[in-house]
Amino acid sequence: MKITIIAIGKIKEKYLKEAIDEYTKRLSKFCSLNIIEINESIAKVENDANINKVIEEEGLEILSKISSLSNNVFIFALDIDGKELSTIELHKKISDIKLNSISEFIFIIGGSYGLSNKVKSIANLRLSFSKLTFPHQLFRVILLEQIYRVFKIDNNEPYHK
Repeated sequence: MKITIIAIGKIKEKYLKEAIDEYTKRLSKFCSLNIIEINESIAKVENDANINKVIEEEGLEILSKISSLSNNVFIFALDIDGKELSTIELHKKISDIKLNSISEFIFIIGGSYGLSNKVKSIANLRLSFSKLTFPHQLFRVILLEQIYRVFKIDNNEPYHK
């Protein structure tokens, strides 16, 4: 199985890099993991029009990365207004998708202002982890941890609840 995470922004904090490295190592026994980082848009945000410009610029960059990947993929857009699933439900969803001969999954993490409508429209599922707002750099660790839990469940291996 192949997992690709497309994320806006680079990880700067050492503790987050270490956590990402740890989950990347743990996941290596279950899947091929590729993390694509996209630079945050440098447009100066002074008003809503500028925010929309940032969202659209970042969205075009995300779409350019997706177009270079395989066509037989399932795309999750991480979106606060998306569908909330428990870890067990996420495992079931991924298991059901794999039954349709899809073995590549893309998870998209937007920038500070979220995802463009174009990115949301190409997603097979808009997924929310919570109505809470998380820093998008920290969220990468949370996503990796949940993907790791899904694989542990899939392999009937113990993992704390």
